[in-house]
Amino acid sequence: MSARHALLTVEEHGDLRVRSARGAEYGDAVMSCFTAPDEFRRVQATYPILFRRDPDSGRFAAQAMFGFEAGENLFLRGDRWDAGYRPLAIDVQPFLIGGPPAGGGDPQVHIDLASPRLGDDGVRLFDETGRPTPFLEDAAAKLGDLHAAYQAQASFYEALTAADLLEPLTLEVTLDDGSVNRLVGYHVVDEDRLRDLDAGTLVDLHAAGHLMPLFMAAASLANIDELVRRKNASVAAGG
Repeated sequence: MSARHALLTVEEHGDLRVRSARGAEYGDAVMSCFTAPDEFRRVQATYPILFRRDPDSGRFAAQAMFGFEAGENLFLRGDRWDAGYRPLAIDVQPFLIGGPPAGGGDPQVHIDLASPRLGDDGVRLFDETGRPTPFLEDAAAKLGDLHAAYQAQASFYEALTAADLLEPLTLEVTLDDGSVNRLVGYHVVDEDRLRDLDAGTLVDLHAAGHLMPLFMAAASLANIDELVRRKNASVAAGG
């Protein structure tokens, strides 16, 4: 189903409801989602953080990983997301940031009218007086955090590229049943290169606020073992 984005207004969407449940039928069956350096501390506690380079622009962006293949989310348990934290890019759906209709001005909350999350059994976005409900206010706050994090990430990747701190990753995992799963086309923090940085570069990275996200991204790779465990359990259960 194609997306259908629209500026969210009480006049047009006063009766709209959004389902807050989780599940494949709501678009949660994805192997990864975007995450930004400002979110790495929260993401790294549960998910591996890998980097992908856009082939056209050459720019890097980070992904929180949920599985090994397209359409696979090993954190989904029916209608439950089996983790204490959901990355913002997942949590804000079906909302997104967009400009006002005439262009210019501050970013505003938009909604995907084609989203399967919209339905009669969902949570209202506006109350009887036309004011945003707590559900919408919370979603808008998270959307603002995600937008700010996205806007702030450019200098992080410029610093990583300048210091040559990302290296290609080819991950091959043999599961308990003998099958092989691969992750290719990703990058990770080059820990050897990070350890060998001179003091001046380290001070500059720290002063710019880039050092902590680097450490968080490196630490997140320990979660690959948990991803493998979940994959083995899924395969054993016939998933």
